[in-house]
Amino acid sequence: MTLASASVQAAAPVAQIRLYRDWLKHTHQRDFATYEDLHRWSVEDLDGFWRSIWDYDRIESPTAFTAVLSDDAMPGARWFDGAQVNYARHVFRHVAAADEAGQPAIVAMDERGNTITLSWAELRRQSASLALELRSRGIGRGDRVAAYLPNIPAAVIGLLACASLGAIWTLCSPDMGINAVLDRWRQTQPKALIAIDGVFYAGKAMDRSATVAELARQLPSIETIVIVASGFGESAVPGAIAFEQAIARDDDTVAVFEPEWLPFDHPLWILYSSGTTGLPKPIVHGHGGVLLATAGGRLHFDLGPSYSANNLGDRFHWFSASGWVMWNIQVGGLLSGTTICLFEGSPSGTKAKPDWTRLWTFAARSGVTWFGAGAAFFASCRKAGIDIAAIDGIDRIRALGSTGSPLPPDVQRWGSAQFATLGRPDIWWCNVSGGTEIAAAFMAGNPELPDTPGRLQCRHLGAAIEAWDEQRTPVIGEVGELVCTRPFPSMPLYFWGDDDDSRYRQSYFESWPGVWRHGDWLTIGSDGSCTISGRSDATINRHGVRMGTAEIYAAVEHLEQVADTMLIDLEGEAGDSRLILFVVPAEGVPVDAAMETAVATAIRTSLSPRFVPDVLIAAPGIPRTLSGKKQELPVKRLFAGWPVAKVVSADATATPELLPWYIEQAQRWQSGTHRKG
Repeated sequence: MTLASASVQAAAPVAQIRLYRDWLKHTHQRDFATYEDLHRWSVEDLDGFWRSIWDYDRIESPTAFTAVLSDDAMPGARWFDGAQVNYARHVFRHVAAADEAGQPAIVAMDERGNTITLSWAELRRQSASLALELRSRGIGRGDRVAAYLPNIPAAVIGLLACASLGAIWTLCSPDMGINAVLDRWRQTQPKALIAIDGVFYAGKAMDRSATVAELARQLPSIETIVIVASGFGESAVPGAIAFEQAIARDDDTVAVFEPEWLPFDHPLWILYSSGTTGLPKPIVHGHGGVLLATAGGRLHFDLGPSYSANNLGDRFHWFSASGWVMWNIQVGGLLSGTTICLFEGSPSGTKAKPDWTRLWTFAARSGVTWFGAGAAFFASCRKAGIDIAAIDGIDRIRALGSTGSPLPPDVQRWGSAQFATLGRPDIWWCNVSGGTEIAAAFMAGNPELPDTPGRLQCRHLGAAIEAWDEQRTPVIGEVGELVCTRPFPSMPLYFWGDDDDSRYRQSYFESWPGVWRHGDWLTIGSDGSCTISGRSDATINRHGVRMGTAEIYAAVEHLEQVADTMLIDLEGEAGDSRLILFVVPAEGVPVDAAMETAVATAIRTSLSPRFVPDVLIAAPGIPRTLSGKKQELPVKRLFAGWPVAKVVSADATATPELLPWYIEQAQRWQSGTHRKG
């Protein structure tokens, strides 16, 4: 790095969580010696903490609320009864200050290098124009508006337009198969559809006009179709209006348009579970709950207004497909007044010419200061041996974020070393874990706490997270079930169509009524840091000793000869089990006796001989959900003999091309023709 480039690095801003703590001390005379003390207060005094977040974030309501938490039952907690809010209104309060400071709302780029920059005023105008168009076509409070859009500004505009009207947003990414989309929208019966007619990904143009037309044909509830022209659509969609036309209005009616005040618990959007078994769960979140959780979350993400002196010029990017909850988290940066940076396309180039610097180059060109992605992205960058420091302008990044699966410690250290050569030895990692269920994080980062490679720095403020053993006893330093013992504002209002909440209760409260069971194995350290060691339903139990799959992956995936892995544990009728490790080898490396020895040594040395696999199987790839998680449980069920139709749908996986191979391997295993050691 040259001296010239070093000189453009801005001084580190005062941490948002420090500003909040100073405000608490000055305004409420509450002073906490440690973060653990602050967290303890936040979960013991939910009324006091969440009222402080309401006040600190200056959330507005034209009507008074009667109580912060009038009913703390789970499910069914009632927050801020009587208050009225609106997600879009909260975003647009930043327009005047941001535009005066010359800070944009959105900076977007696709993989071909085409860029779009939207000012805050233009974002508001286009959203108001679209909202008025939808209203003229009968869309109003409670109506579902479906979107079939990638990670582009049109999706953000669509969300804000719908939120302004009280309509309910429900988005699916165009990389999803038509059956997967129908599985979701047949449950929610949208009245309008905003869709793109084509996409460009990994160097290939793909038509989506026929898919959109088929969606409209199979969903008779759709009365209005708005089409975003991509340049790749091969045919017109019958009866559709142009998105460009819908956002073009610029008159006095648009100028005076304001988002409607809505009840605190009015539905904002419907997100969907991964859908690996059965129909995806349509999860409904409310305006108020998302506002409140995001206001608390920005303290952990360290996001402030990009127009403020403290955070001047900050730009937030989290690489995500539009169908993953991290898209919603990224858009939520607008609630803080933070410029968001969207990238649409492949983060790794094409299959013929992979290039793992592509996303970093986008970040440098866009002035990104806060860079987030899935853990698998960072691991792939390390495997590819890229030199981040060689990318001009990348040194503006002050924070890195990871989620989707546990980030291996050596991958985090690699990333830190890359930025140390750029003059940022103290680069901050904000590793987070939460999920679609809450559209927020349960465990997150804190720039004031020590670096914790491979772990999450702390439990989220206001989240009463514990690790429970089988006797419902909280444990420290041991693996336990991740539970939340008190309400969190952005927990689902309900599942759409689940009138008696039976499906909702079965999903999260069946094990312990009144206590949220998240389905992850969690270890809380004595220092308050947290480790997620995989899904509790995919945990390995060998001779009474439990181990999360993430810990095993961390032990083997640092091997140079290993590109990716997935582990399943098949229990036998006699109480025994067999561990199968699927291995994607590095290019040109065979899965042979030498590989078996290397894997066994890594696990034996790092963990325990108990967890050395019984069988290694060379695999063409590792199947993943649409949110990037390894599909351990569906593959385990395939190998256990479950019918394919009850295990996984090709349209609900990010890697449908791998499904036939795994089905064949499972059939061979069941027939006894596969090697069983």
